[in-house]
Amino acid sequence: MKTDFFKYQAQTSPHPFALEISKAKGSYIYDTSGKEYLDFVAGVSANSLGHNHPKVTNAIKEQLDAYAHVMVYGEFIQQPQVELCKLLAQNSPKNLNAVYITNSGTEATEGALKLAKRVTNRSEIIAAKNSYHGNTMGSMSVSGVEKQNQAFRPLIPGTKFIGFNNENDIAKITSKTAAVILETIQGGAGFIEPKNGFLTKIKQRCLEVGALLILDEIQTGIGRTGAFWGFENYNVIPDIVITGKGLGGGMPIGAFISSFEMMSLLKDNPKLGHISTFAGHPVISAAAVATVKEITEHNLTKEALRKETLIRKHLIHPSIKEIRGKGLMLAAILETPELNSKVVLKCLENGLILFFLLFEPSAMRITPPLTISDEEIIKGCAIILKTIDEVNE
Repeated sequence: MKTDFFKYQAQTSPHPFALEISKAKGSYIYDTSGKEYLDFVAGVSANSLGHNHPKVTNAIKEQLDAYAHVMVYGEFIQQPQVELCKLLAQNSPKNLNAVYITNSGTEATEGALKLAKRVTNRSEIIAAKNSYHGNTMGSMSVSGVEKQNQAFRPLIPGTKFIGFNNENDIAKITSKTAAVILETIQGGAGFIEPKNGFLTKIKQRCLEVGALLILDEIQTGIGRTGAFWGFENYNVIPDIVITGKGLGGGMPIGAFISSFEMMSLLKDNPKLGHISTFAGHPVISAAAVATVKEITEHNLTKEALRKETLIRKHLIHPSIKEIRGKGLMLAAILETPELNSKVVLKCLENGLILFFLLFEPSAMRITPPLTISDEEIIKGCAIILKTIDEVNE
């Protein structure tokens, strides 16, 4: 299988982990030799409820028995789609009451950008340096790392970049700006939180000039950062919110959410202003409904904050300079990129799955399932500390 993986499957990096998977359950993944690995990554924040969660699995099976894809999104009334939209609206501020389900987070970004231009009749977008919003052309256009973008230019014009947490740059938002798009916590840059009311000040400036605020909650949302939406931690409400990753409990999904008034502009002049064949797939929507219900009904949002404290308590080492992030979206910053790379790879040998961040080479991603147990957290932290000592010998 490994030979065929490298021969037939398009590769995304020069050196993939190439772990051959046989099964996964709970907080563990198993390779084809039967070795178990404690998962501290959760499919890059996607497996909110761990692997093979019975509520998600049963929802998928029940929906498959009823029907799968029946019609292009938005034409037929399908119970899983409607229920998911209602659930998301009920767990959001009052102005975020209309949901457009997509196939992925990057597609949700595309839809949000289109909506902002349609609402404001403006074309300029303000984004943040070192941001990441996806890999389609529109999403890359608002992602602020030229090293990633340069090979694919020209991208969509009209984007300007500001520094995240740079209050002097707020004045760059003007009456020409359609929207400001920011990650609530910058992900690829190293899990950078907003400081000194930065997001609140951005929102105030948007109100002053008639621009919209889009917050990318693809990674911070759906309970991962200790509230249903990450922006709840920072006293701000966006005009449009983007979600994905953890929404589907391991299934591919995204959504952008706004007011019904704004979203209605996509249905006319022109008709089909945003359309997608498989968006809101009923099987995947059913999985998302089960995921959201499990997270909200079992207090997993607040548990994320308690488990953050546990990780910080058990992950103290001279080679760890700091731990950034909130809830179960954490990044341990090691002394050097070289040390970080060695530790992540050695941890895999020692039965613990960790991963890297896109633009901060010294950062070790720690984004376990929200369902991870205290015992599993302590076990994983012990493996990290032991491995750092092994690598430093």
